[in-house]
Amino acid sequence: MPSLKDLKNRIESVKSTRKITKAMQMVAAAKLRRAQEAAEASRPYTARFNAVMAGLAASVGGSDSAPKLLRGTGSDQVHLLVVMTAERGLCGGFNGNISKLARAKAAELQAQGKTVKVLTVGKKGRDAIKRDLGEYFVGHVDLSEVKRLGYSNAQDIAKDILARFDAEEFDVATIFYAKFVNVVTQIPTAQQIIPASFDEVEGDGDTALYDYEPSEEAILADLLPRGVATQIFSALLENGASEQGARMSAMDNATRNAGEMIDKLTIQFNRSRQAVITNELIEIISGAEAL
Repeated sequence: MPSLKDLKNRIESVKSTRKITKAMQMVAAAKLRRAQEAAEASRPYTARFNAVMAGLAASVGGSDSAPKLLRGTGSDQVHLLVVMTAERGLCGGFNGNISKLARAKAAELQAQGKTVKVLTVGKKGRDAIKRDLGEYFVGHVDLSEVKRLGYSNAQDIAKDILARFDAEEFDVATIFYAKFVNVVTQIPTAQQIIPASFDEVEGDGDTALYDYEPSEEAILADLLPRGVATQIFSALLENGASEQGARMSAMDNATRNAGEMIDKLTIQFNRSRQAVITNELIEIISGAEAL
């Protein structure tokens, strides 16, 4: 049975931990507001951009004149999995859920006889899947020194992926991230970015016909690389909001659990102290009766 001193030290330790988790919760709440606003502000642009690209892609079809980013290499043997997670932990199952989805996709592709390559963005994802997929790693993007994500960060990642595609290192590229819904819900998502896919873009009721100058192929050749960067930037923003939401929820749970533990330890401390006092009284009374 722990002594009174041990219980008192434990209570003080848990109280210190509760102060830290409470502070982290408040910081995450402040960051969440900015990250959520950025993610929500990017959605209309991304949706409209994809709608325009879908219209152009439909008009070009699978012709030989279509850009390579649209028609692909003609094969789907080599897959590049871009796993996008956070640089820090203490955010519940956020990093683990994305990594789990990536591992499941890799296992599915390997079962089909496909070749898998992995590019990680964020060290938590790299650490989570290193054990299972470490031999397939081809690169890592470190964003730990970035104070605020910008479009330039997405462009750098897109340039790396596009350079690998031009070098024929892979046939299909898929990004893995968490789509932000609310503080307690973040949905792990897999999205194919190469070859460009717009099957899931919903129409907005705009049925007007356009004549493009220059040709659709020329416009697509210029816009498709920007589309890759746009999709990556949108995924980074969604990830940022999801990370802060998950961290806020996790730290709130940790704070409440610490409070419950303090209550239990306090009760145990009081009972132990009462037992000590009772034993001392018994000894005093027994000594008095012996006299």
